[in-house]
Amino acid sequence: MGADAAPGRNASTTAGEPRVDPGRPVDPKAAKLRAAKNPLTRLAKALGPGLITGASDDDPSGIGTYAQAGAQYGFATLWTTLAMLPMQTAVQYICARIGLVTGKGLAGVLREHYRRALYPAVIALVIANTLNAGADIGAIAAAINLLVPIEAYVFIVPVSLAIIALQLLGSYRLIEKVFKWLALALLAYIGAALFARPDIVKVLAGSLIPTIRLDPAYIGIVVALLGTTISPYLFFWQASQEVEEQISMGRRKLRDRQGASRFELKYALWDTIAGMVFSEIVAYFIILTTGATLFVAGKHDVASATDAAQALRPLAGDASALLLAVGLIGAGVLAVPVLTGSAAYGVSEAFGWASGLDRKLTRAPQFYAVIVAATLVGMAINYLGINPITALVLSAVLNGLVGAPLLILVMLVSNDRAVMGERTNGRLLNVVGWLTTIVMGVAAVALILTTIFG
Repeated sequence: MGADAAPGRNASTTAGEPRVDPGRPVDPKAAKLRAAKNPLTRLAKALGPGLITGASDDDPSGIGTYAQAGAQYGFATLWTTLAMLPMQTAVQYICARIGLVTGKGLAGVLREHYRRALYPAVIALVIANTLNAGADIGAIAAAINLLVPIEAYVFIVPVSLAIIALQLLGSYRLIEKVFKWLALALLAYIGAALFARPDIVKVLAGSLIPTIRLDPAYIGIVVALLGTTISPYLFFWQASQEVEEQISMGRRKLRDRQGASRFELKYALWDTIAGMVFSEIVAYFIILTTGATLFVAGKHDVASATDAAQALRPLAGDASALLLAVGLIGAGVLAVPVLTGSAAYGVSEAFGWASGLDRKLTRAPQFYAVIVAATLVGMAINYLGINPITALVLSAVLNGLVGAPLLILVMLVSNDRAVMGERTNGRLLNVVGWLTTIVMGVAAVALILTTIFG
């Protein structure tokens, strides 16, 4: 909403701002933000899709990858979390801007302006998301196995069907409200890191001095870290959720959603920064904790959820398995609907189908059919005999390989005046966004070359 908007109406335009429909429903969040005097209160009121995106980024695939990085290389990969924070923030904010300015999800924009790239992008998204969802379902089953001494594969079908039922009969908002609190159990890694008493000098060195190695294993874990942090599914999810937020405030017509004021973009930035900082804090301390415990103890391979739980023993003792199980279950049940949902948004927008997690099943049948299909295929993947932790890391590597080409599309869209009008990227966003694209591309190529010729 523009600074000079009258009550109940949006400013049609101010100097240097794109035109928006003056009669579109007002943004109630903007009004609350303007009324808040305390900066912390204002930040809390700004939280929305960005925070959920950040929390979803720490899914079981991320947890497994971070744990593997710490166990294999100690503190040597800590620097990646600090390096990725500005990259991750810039990319997700760019995706949020696309949703806010166009009033469409990313696939919807590609369908209108970049049709040749649409289907390859959506196919890559669906494949990566389905494999990632399958790995996360396996991790949830492994987490339950920590609590119930029955083979993990027994829980895979019930877990998958329960998640489908929650989405079809309940709503993602219900899942979000319940399981995001369970995911906070992962913050126990912060306490465990302190109790493990790591060597501060080595921690600072690993955090501030980049370690570069050319062996395939190290490059592979760096690509996995990039892929699980700057994840392609979040590009589509962030844009679509910004659209969902606008629809929820009554902006159901496309013309009501098009255009965004400086103020709307500003609080979207605050929201995105908060979510990405949360995401990277969790990532940093999982690497730090596993580096200070498993790596130091000579346990360089995290082969199971039990291994990952051992890193929490300095804090939780015999309750470490319970703590990790709660965190994994919460993160997984929060993330799987995001993965299958973002795939469904992409496919639905590509074909012009009705979509939205707040819609009833009867009003968006194709959208929910994609969710069900992606979940069931992900469930079936777990019966191929792949180790759950290995599957988590492999899905992160796949995301890293797919990420660069999709980022090129995101950057092209966000700089296209035919799409964004006057809201194309500024210089800083472009520098960080293209740098991120180059970094992910170089890392992916280096992995391929070292794997072939190493």
